[in-house]
Amino acid sequence: MITASGAARAGGLPMRQGALTFRPARASDAAVCAPLVFASGEHEFEFFLGAPAGQCIAFLEYAFSCSSGRFSWRRHEVAVNEAGEVVAVLAAHDGRRIAFDDPHIVWALLRRFGVLRTVPMLLRGLVLETELPRPKRVQTLVAHCATHAEARGTGVFTALFEHALSSTYASERGLEPGGREIVLDVLVHNSRAAALYRRLGFVALPRRRARSRYLPAQLESVRMRLSREPGA
Repeated sequence: MITASGAARAGGLPMRQGALTFRPARASDAAVCAPLVFASGEHEFEFFLGAPAGQCIAFLEYAFSCSSGRFSWRRHEVAVNEAGEVVAVLAAHDGRRIAFDDPHIVWALLRRFGVLRTVPMLLRGLVLETELPRPKRVQTLVAHCATHAEARGTGVFTALFEHALSSTYASERGLEPGGREIVLDVLVHNSRAAALYRRLGFVALPRRRARSRYLPAQLESVRMRLSREPGA
């Protein structure tokens, strides 16, 4: 149940740009990163959780603060402006290291929502996974790609992505140069995000199956693969 596709923007307090720094996310970033993660795939999260935006963000804040799982701070990298404000985020899911993701999400959902609400969430998650499949062992899935609204169009996400591919953490995150197949998903109707990803060197892969009839048409997605060497 990998969720969240497409570069997005999120609102909130005005951002002061200036020089950017990049770092691994921290548990203490949960409150500021949760709305960004939600904005990266709000339609997917609302379908998966069957809950309004506020409840989705509250769950993501809880899950982000956890030390493991696909929404954990340990999977994320952030861009920070000179005022110390997080302006962009992305996650990397290494297909070799996701074996315990599903048990963790079940545990997190049960803790936050209880059994009666968790069961239909898991069923919707299985449907969503037919469109947004988990990465294979040879792949690393880039997800939760979002930029704060005030930083949109300034190159912040491009800088964060390039840093993620070249940082000392790249190998640890499964983003090592030439060593992995790097993929991401973008909604078919999100042409702005798709154009950004093409500029970064991603190309669309052909569909292997039709969209599930249980999945809303607005969630139809395209998987893209990085077709250049990092830094090229």
